[in-house]
Amino acid sequence: MSSPQSSRQSSCSSFSGKIRIHTIQVDSVQRWMEDLRQMTEVECMCVLQSKPLGVDEDAELIVSAGATHTLSHTHTTRDNLQALLKRALAVSTELGKMFQRLEKRRWQRVHNTAGRVNTHLRSLIQEYSSAPHTPADMQKFEKTLLEKCMELSIITERCLHTEDEYFLKSMKEAIHEILTDVSDSFSQMIDMALANEIQEGAVVALLKICRQDCFSSLYAPALRTVASICCVEEGISQLEKVDGLLCLADILTDGACAEATRAEAAAVMAQITSPHHSSTQHLSSFLESMQDIVTALIHLCESASCGEVFLLASAALANITFFDSMACEILLQLNAVHILLQACRDRQRVDTPYSKDQVVTILANLSVLEQCTADVLEEKGIEQLLVLLNEKPSSSSPSESAACERVQQKAAVTLARLSRDPLLAQTAIQCKAVPRLIELCRSPAERNNSDSVLVACLAALRRLAAECPDSIGPSDHQQLIKPRLVDSFLLCSNMEESFV
Repeated sequence: MSSPQSSRQSSCSSFSGKIRIHTIQVDSVQRWMEDLRQMTEVECMCVLQSKPLGVDEDAELIVSAGATHTLSHTHTTRDNLQALLKRALAVSTELGKMFQRLEKRRWQRVHNTAGRVNTHLRSLIQEYSSAPHTPADMQKFEKTLLEKCMELSIITERCLHTEDEYFLKSMKEAIHEILTDVSDSFSQMIDMALANEIQEGAVVALLKICRQDCFSSLYAPALRTVASICCVEEGISQLEKVDGLLCLADILTDGACAEATRAEAAAVMAQITSPHHSSTQHLSSFLESMQDIVTALIHLCESASCGEVFLLASAALANITFFDSMACEILLQLNAVHILLQACRDRQRVDTPYSKDQVVTILANLSVLEQCTADVLEEKGIEQLLVLLNEKPSSSSPSESAACERVQQKAAVTLARLSRDPLLAQTAIQCKAVPRLIELCRSPAERNNSDSVLVACLAALRRLAAECPDSIGPSDHQQLIKPRLVDSFLLCSNMEESFV
């Protein structure tokens, strides 16, 4: 992603040049036994990946001749996509593990993971290259990726046979650079493959399945594939052309549909309403079904049987509240504050920082409306916001740490917005919100060195101080309240430097 690609490649090639000169003396049988653990037969994997999902026998019997042709075509489309996506998930999962194990310098595990990445990638390339209509440009990514993966295997193997700390440190940097290159190239290759599948009519074929009752057992896997395709703009455009939003609305509002199917429809909705997409013109037809979609999603949040279902439904709602303010008004009418805060207290539904991120995003957007204040007070929402301000990661995962930062930031934003109401501000002060906000400002470790959390906490403190000046001590007032916001920010940022 970053432009200094050439410098990375030159440094990595110099490392690989040194490595290729080095010959490792290892017993050949022992080496074969170690490699065997990581090897899979590509042909066997192709057969396994090509097996279609089972179809309900009764459904098959009532399919007409025309529908049989549709199912045959969509089976092929779906199977090709699912094979591609499963392989892509396997590669990206192993790459993520490799980054984590590299940080911990677990060289044996790093080397083993490099072998699995190589195996999965070769299988993916062999499977996809043999399919018809494969883009010619894919070959340049394939060649680069295979070369880099081979380089990873060689470098990580060498790290197993030395204890030289200086050497291992330099190798760690080189491996990190190669891993970053591999991740970037792999993402580009998968985007190209998805775009190619879209041109072949994948979205149209998959939505045909979702419009026929006799294929109801296939709705969930078909929608899961549509969600993956819609990570690129072309997929969303094709979805709109075939009235895909209406299809999604029908599934979400159909109480007879299985929860898993409605959850996958929510996943598609979350994908297509993501703020990361450059254009939202494709959602012009969304307004027509907004009331029904928002109602169905908040009910799915309320009745979710597990954390994954809640996460998908709440993620879609969070995105929709950014998309149009009318969604916030609808949610308040549907008692959303009660539903979301109750869910936060239910570990079966809200069990990760990612789910909490969605909840507090919705609350932050709802808090712009005055009606939200009364609902939050009634549901003891201030106490829950303070719990969210204390959110901390349970592992060293970068994505989990980032999610915790977003939870803290949005909890502080919500508190600041709600505290324009004097009664709510007094409640927040009584609940000891001020000491926690001060701690987040003054202690970089508490906010994971996040500038966005710092700014949000300073804003919340100033709003509370405006309503109740006596709630802030003299020294805190002098440093965190009295100066301009930017000056207080710089002061706390300098504290950060002194801690490091």
